[in-house]
Amino acid sequence: MESHVRIGFIGAGNMATALAGGLLAARVADPEKIYASDIDEERRKLFARTTSANVCSDSSAVVREADVVVLAVKPRQIEEVLTEIGSALEERHLVISIAAGITTEYVEKFVRKGVRLIRAMPNTPMLVGAGAVGLCRGKWATDADLALARSIFESSAVVVAVDEKDMDAVTALSGSGPAYFFYLAEAMIRAGVELGLNKEDAAALAAQTALGAGKMLAESDRPPEELRRRVTSPGGTTEAAIKWLEGAGIADSVVEAVKAAARRSEELGREA
Repeated sequence: MESHVRIGFIGAGNMATALAGGLLAARVADPEKIYASDIDEERRKLFARTTSANVCSDSSAVVREADVVVLAVKPRQIEEVLTEIGSALEERHLVISIAAGITTEYVEKFVRKGVRLIRAMPNTPMLVGAGAVGLCRGKWATDADLALARSIFESSAVVVAVDEKDMDAVTALSGSGPAYFFYLAEAMIRAGVELGLNKEDAAALAAQTALGAGKMLAESDRPPEELRRRVTSPGGTTEAAIKWLEGAGIADSVVEAVKAAARRSEELGREA
């Protein structure tokens, strides 16, 4: 990302703060080139303390200052925000929406022709610089716009570019995905406690196991099936656990759960 690019966040919540923090940590942006607005004063104060960037309560002021405008609000807030700032967005702006389920076509109804739009689906591990993000282009966005959006998110995430028809799948897989792993960790901790460990030790072991397994998966050129087989010795403890999971149909349940999340993403788009 070029150093002169000014980035404005409409909404100064956790995701906006994480993204701004990633840009600053990677030294691809300076605090004076970052702006944020939020109706919540405490959110603005936290964003300012965390990033030393510019904050205000007026979203239109952020739009005037920024070259890239990130819509970092909840899906239920998107219509109100776009009604407020849509007419202020110009062809010079690149707009990046991270509102789950909200299509580029929907956002483009509120802006003038030629305003370039990128839809993004980040996830919460961006807060620790280990996120995953899916991107797709709107009607007027160019390859250069996609590259700029990628450079912004790559400061704190792995980025993939997909067709918009696949964004609900991205939302279900990686957007909601951290919760699936937290849910599994909860169960592992509970099992450890029931087997006699104290909760603190069980939690530490579960967290480090998740971290190590994720690191191996991300850094290995082997598929998860093979990594799993390498841990699963015939007749051993891991095999006993995997057989039980297979017998309980856990894999099919996970697939159906992710599909349920994708359906809800589609519904959010229709409800907007």
